[in-house]
Amino acid sequence: MLKKEQIIHFNQGLHLRPSNMIAYEARKFESDIRLSCNGKVADCKSALSLLQLGAQNGSTIGITVKGEDEAEAMNAILRILT
Repeated sequence: MLKKEQIIHFNQGLHLRPSNMIAYEARKFESDIRLSCNGKVADCKSALSLLQLGAQNGSTIGITVKGEDEAEAMNAILRILT
């Protein structure tokens, strides 16, 4: 299992476009990929779940990836978030 924290740098927070990008990328992997923010946890394979986090610009989110391809999945998600 891999864990990392990342600060959101999208002007409008984790809005529809980055949520869709994350979900699209996450579906390519077998690993379970979760984002957490303010006590809420979202499945990265669901854009709606990511939107419900309500992560704003400057928020710190936790990323947890567990599975056979966890390193590749973590790198893919981090590329979108940075």
